[in-house]
Amino acid sequence: MRDINFLTENNAKPIWHPMAHPAEMRATPPKIIMKGDGVSVTDVDGRTVLDAVGGLWNVNLGYSCDPIKKAIAAQLDALPYYSGFRGTSTGPSIELAYELCDWFAPEGMVRAFFTSGGSDSVETALRLSRQYWKIRGQGDRTKFLALKKGYHGTHFGGASVNGNANFRRNYEPLLPGVFHTPAPWTYRNPFDETDPAKLAKLCAQAIEEEIAFQGADTIAAFIMEPVLGAGGVIVPHESFMPLVRAICDRHDILLIADEVVTGFGRTGAWSGSRLSGVKPDFMTIAKAITSGYFPLGATLIGAKVADVFEADKTSFGAIGHGYTYSCHPVGCAAGLAALAETKRLAVNENAAARGVELGKALEALKAKHALVGDVRYQGLMAALELVSDRAAKKPADKKTLATVAEAAYAAGVMLRVSGNTIILSPPLVISAADVAKIGEALDAGLAAA
Repeated sequence: MRDINFLTENNAKPIWHPMAHPAEMRATPPKIIMKGDGVSVTDVDGRTVLDAVGGLWNVNLGYSCDPIKKAIAAQLDALPYYSGFRGTSTGPSIELAYELCDWFAPEGMVRAFFTSGGSDSVETALRLSRQYWKIRGQGDRTKFLALKKGYHGTHFGGASVNGNANFRRNYEPLLPGVFHTPAPWTYRNPFDETDPAKLAKLCAQAIEEEIAFQGADTIAAFIMEPVLGAGGVIVPHESFMPLVRAICDRHDILLIADEVVTGFGRTGAWSGSRLSGVKPDFMTIAKAITSGYFPLGATLIGAKVADVFEADKTSFGAIGHGYTYSCHPVGCAAGLAALAETKRLAVNENAAARGVELGKALEALKAKHALVGDVRYQGLMAALELVSDRAAKKPADKKTLATVAEAAYAAGVMLRVSGNTIILSPPLVISAADVAKIGEALDAGLAAA
């Protein structure tokens, strides 16, 4: 590797960073992360900080998981790559597909289609949803419903079902036939309703009304995150996802659960769907499937959908979709090791316990600092929404958020800023002491602002 001076001099110059303005990155170069150990990372200047971002929602097992590293090395030595397209397969992909279907059997999943990550997994679910209806002779079912504030990746399909203008406007026009309904967000919603259970019913009614307007026989699927992540950690009332499942059943609409963030224990349950007691028709997974050690994802398919595809006698059942790195043997080997460690460590239980502690810390910060308008959390997904005026709920400005993040970094914790929200998604192996450190760093950041 080039020396530190070279890295610093060329930071943000030859590379465009995702989700950032190139000019802003050049003006304020990003932190250069050089090493990771346990739940902490070290930057190019030698400063070590607790990673309260968990990479990007994905490093659930921290940065020192030797079983995954060894599995990757062993698989690279045995078979670094082979195609999973028609006619060939690999041992790790067969084994991982079996393990995933077993892991998510309570959600009704019976088949796996491997991808390179979350956006790929969403795209796959959307495409297979439309194909499902063609097989069934209902080709008019092409539309998708989604929640405002939902996030579903960056492909054209995923961007189209995204419910946040920040991820849409610069790329419009997007996929036609996509319609959004209000999210069950108690802090900001068009109904001015703060009771979570009542809001869940109002949002469900809005879905019913949109279905009636569009015509149920034109809708392929409804896609939702069980807990909305990038949209600001919006935690629906426990009744909401079951209400959505019932609506989809009533109108014969497929339900896609986007579990890219919520899968593998982050909510305190093994999936957001399981937390809600719901069996979707598709689940999209990625991120923690390898704890971020290798790019891998999957679309999981429920029995209702799988049966239709596998019983098809026409050309409509042929899957004309896939990726060069679908079924990647190294990724699948990493996934097998990650799943084994995830289960052995019972990280869902730790996420639930540490999540309670983190929630208490955030509530204390809200009581102490007028900057904090709202706090939201479920397991080890959490957010602080910052405002300049609590009564008016006026969002805090970019400078304020930057001040909080920089002061927290100086206090030893990496945070993630999204709009006027601080998002927390630490590794699921953090300790109670780590939670306390996150709270102290946030306190320092808020005081500085």
